[in-house]
Amino acid sequence: MGNAGGSLTVRSTADLRGPVERAGFTDAEDAGSPADGWQVLEVAESEERGVADLVRSTGAPVLLVTYLDSDVGFVEAAAPGGGAWEALLNRAVAEDYDIPLDQFPVEHAVGAAAAWALAAGLTPDEDLVRRALTGSAVFAEELASLLLAALGVREGS
Repeated sequence: MGNAGGSLTVRSTADLRGPVERAGFTDAEDAGSPADGWQVLEVAESEERGVADLVRSTGAPVLLVTYLDSDVGFVEAAAPGGGAWEALLNRAVAEDYDIPLDQFPVEHAVGAAAAWALAAGLTPDEDLVRRALTGSAVFAEELASLLLAALGVREGS
């Protein structure tokens, strides 16, 4: 059985345990730092408004990928001053789960993701973002890593 939790990426060097818990994320564990000034935490569950609450409490950009048994990734991101967006990873597999793909338009997500990255002080690669959002992989985590690289949070592609 694959991952059913989530991966939370936050631009911060501060201890995030308190803000993450108050925002409704459970069982947060440090999963490393993909780039200077960024942290990744693995979480078991999150509240519906968890990303927005965490952005509000930290004043930092946040990106959450919630996994459906490692098959599909639901992306939710927000930044201070707006810039919230959603996307879906592993669309072909999502279709097998009867997830309505029309609720996750790719081109809107590509533009919103690039704007989010720029607002976060990153240099996004829109073609790579599109590849992450339209690609397929055995594990959705592979596409999440590609997305972070596309946004400029993590090196490599």
